[in-house]
Amino acid sequence: MSDTCCSPANDPHAGGPEAGPERIWQVRELRLAVLAAVLLIAGWLVGRAGHHTPGLALELAAASAGAATFMPGSIRNLARGRVGVATLMTIAAAGAVALGQVTEAAMLGVLFSIAEGLEHFAVSRTRRGLRALLSLVPPTVSVVRNEHEISVEPNDLVVGDVMILRPGERAATDGMITSGRTSLDVSAITGESVPVEAIPGDVVHAGAINGGGAIEVAVTARADESSLARIVHIVEEAQERKGAGQRLADRIARPLVPAIIGLAVTVAGIGALLGDPMLWLERALVVLVAASPCALAIAVPLTVVAAVGAASRQGALVKGGAALEELGRIQVIALDKTGTLTRNEPQVVETLTVTGTTTAEALQLAAALEARSEHPLAQAILAAAGAHIDSAEDVVAIAGHGLTGRLDNTTLRLGKPGWIPAGPLTDDVARLQQQGATVVLLERDGNMLAAIAIRDELRPEAREAVDLTRRIGIELAMLTGDNRRTADTLAGQLGIETVHSELVPEDKARLLSELARGRPIAMVGDGVNDAPALATADIGIAMGAMGTDVAIETADVALMGHDLRHLPQVLAHSRRARRIMVQNIGLSLAIIAALIPMAALGVLSLAAVVFIHESAEVLVILNAIRAARTRPLPGLTQLPPVTSATHHVTIGQPPAPAASCCGGSVAARPQALKLVPTEPAPPCGDDCPCCQPDTEP
Repeated sequence: MSDTCCSPANDPHAGGPEAGPERIWQVRELRLAVLAAVLLIAGWLVGRAGHHTPGLALELAAASAGAATFMPGSIRNLARGRVGVATLMTIAAAGAVALGQVTEAAMLGVLFSIAEGLEHFAVSRTRRGLRALLSLVPPTVSVVRNEHEISVEPNDLVVGDVMILRPGERAATDGMITSGRTSLDVSAITGESVPVEAIPGDVVHAGAINGGGAIEVAVTARADESSLARIVHIVEEAQERKGAGQRLADRIARPLVPAIIGLAVTVAGIGALLGDPMLWLERALVVLVAASPCALAIAVPLTVVAAVGAASRQGALVKGGAALEELGRIQVIALDKTGTLTRNEPQVVETLTVTGTTTAEALQLAAALEARSEHPLAQAILAAAGAHIDSAEDVVAIAGHGLTGRLDNTTLRLGKPGWIPAGPLTDDVARLQQQGATVVLLERDGNMLAAIAIRDELRPEAREAVDLTRRIGIELAMLTGDNRRTADTLAGQLGIETVHSELVPEDKARLLSELARGRPIAMVGDGVNDAPALATADIGIAMGAMGTDVAIETADVALMGHDLRHLPQVLAHSRRARRIMVQNIGLSLAIIAALIPMAALGVLSLAAVVFIHESAEVLVILNAIRAARTRPLPGLTQLPPVTSATHHVTIGQPPAPAASCCGGSVAARPQALKLVPTEPAPPCGDDCPCCQPDTEP
C-alpha cells in the first residue's frame, strides 16, 4: 500500500479545514524550511571562513530541520507498510548524508519542505474560503421568548423560535416569514444578483440579508442543520471525492513509488558491477529523487479542492473531482423546459368568452372545478379568479383530458381542445397555442363558454444563458412534456433547434443517448420530476436547489440559485479546471521522464535534480491555485440592483427606517417587538419616497 502524499494537509488526523493556518508564515513546514535555509547559509559561510567542523555541524542541523517536515511521518508510515513520496525523500536525504553530501541533503529538505508547506497552505486557504460561507451567520440573533426579546447565539436557536430580523441583518438559520414584508439579498448564498421580494409564508435561508423592513421569522432548522451548513458539509465531502483525473494520477503514482525504489536499487547494483560502487550508489540516490512523483500526487487533488470551492462561491455545488472533470468534458446539454427555461409559475395570460359570458364569470366557473386541485395550471386559474370561489360538486378527473363537475344544477367541463370542441373559438385557440400558451376550454351543459390561455413565461435571462452556453461550444436540446406548439414556440424564442415535446420522464431518459451520439451529455432539470434523466446523463444538474434536499442529493451538480446564467458560468469554470488538471499531470510526467535518464547517466547532480524537481512541484501548486479564481464569461451581463417594492430600499444602500412611513410602522410592545399595524398615518408629502410610483432603475 502506498500513500502518495504525506503532507499534513492530507493527514486525516490533522484536524478539519478550519484548523489550517490563516497566514503563510504560520505554516510549520515553511517555518522549518526558513530555519533550515538560514542554518545552511550560515554553515556555508562558516565553512568558507575555514571553520569546517562548525560549518558541517550547521549544515547537519539544516538537514535535520528540513527533514523534520517529512521524515518522522515517513518512518511511521513505513512501519505500517505504507510507502510514499516522503519515503523516497527520506531515503535520499539519509543516503546523501551517509555519502558526505550534507549540503545536498539540506537543500533537499529545504525545497521539499517549501513545496509541502505551499501545498498545505493552498489547501487550507481554499477550504477556509468555503468555510467562510458560515461567517455569513451573525454571532448573535434576536428572538422572542416568553413575550420578551432576547439576544442568543445561533447555536442556541431551536425549531419554533421566532427571530427578529431588522433591516441590514442576516438570518442565522432557515425559517419562514410569519409577519412583515421585505426584500432579501441572497447573492452571497445563491449568486443571485437581484434581491427577491418576501412576504409571510416565504422561506428565508440562513445568511440572507434583510434589505427592507423588520420581519418575524419562525425557525425551521437548527443553525448546524441549516441549508447553508448543509451546503458547506456537502462541498467539503465533494472535495474529498476523486475524479477520473485524480484516479489516473493515483494509478500512476502508487506503483511508481515502489518501482522507483526498485529502479534505484537496480542502478546501484548494475553500476557496482561495472564501475565504482560509490559513484553508482550516488547516482541511484539522484534517480530516487528525480523519479519522485510528488508533483503528480498533488497535481489533481489540489486543483479539485480549489475548483470545487470556487464553484460553490459562484452558486454551484459540484460533487467532487469526478463530477468536476466530467462537467468539463460536456459537449451536449438537454434542458428541461418547466422550471428550468421557464419560471414554473403559470399565469392566465388571456381569457376569451362567447357572447353573454363575462371574463370574471368564466374564471369563477373554471376555478369551481379546480378548487381542490394542486396542479400548476389549476393554481393559475385560481389566482386569476380571486378569493371568493364556490366549489363544484361531483368533480371527476378524466385522465389526459380534464375535469367534469356540477354547480348550481348545471354540468361543467374543463379540459383540453379536442376533448371539448372549441366551436366559435377555434381560430382563437389556434392563435394562442401558436403563441406558446396552453389553452383549456370551459363548457356548461354542452355549450362553449370560454377559452383560457395559460403560459409559463420564459426566465428573463434564459436567452442570454442559452447564447452563452452555445458560445462555449456546447450543443443544446430542449426536452418537455408540454405540447408541440408550445415547445416549438418557446424553443424558437430561445434559438434552440432541437426540441422533443410531449414526453414522459422515461422518454427523456431514453432520448439522452440519441442526443449524445457518443459524446458526454448533461441533463438540466428540477431534481425531482427529471430524476430518471438526471441519473441517466453523464452529469445531472439540478436547478434552484437551495434548501432542497432531493435536488442536492440526486444531482451531480446543483445550481443553488434560479438564475440560469450560472449554468454556462460553471461549465466554463469546469472546463478551465480540467485544463489545469491535464497541464499539471503532463508537466509532472514530463519532469520525471526527463530527469530519470539524466540522473542515471550522471548528467545532473543531486543538488540540481532537487532544485529542478521541487521547483516543478511549486509550479504545479501555483498552477492548481489558479482553479480557485473565478472569471465572468465574456458577454455575461449583470442585472441592475432592484428597489424593494415594499420599502423602496436599494440593496447596497442603507435601508430606510421601517417605522416612519405611511402607517406601515413597527410598534414595539413593552416586553417584545411585535410587527402589528399601527393607526394610519396622515398622507406624506410629495417628497416621500414611499408614496412615489415605482420607476425603472
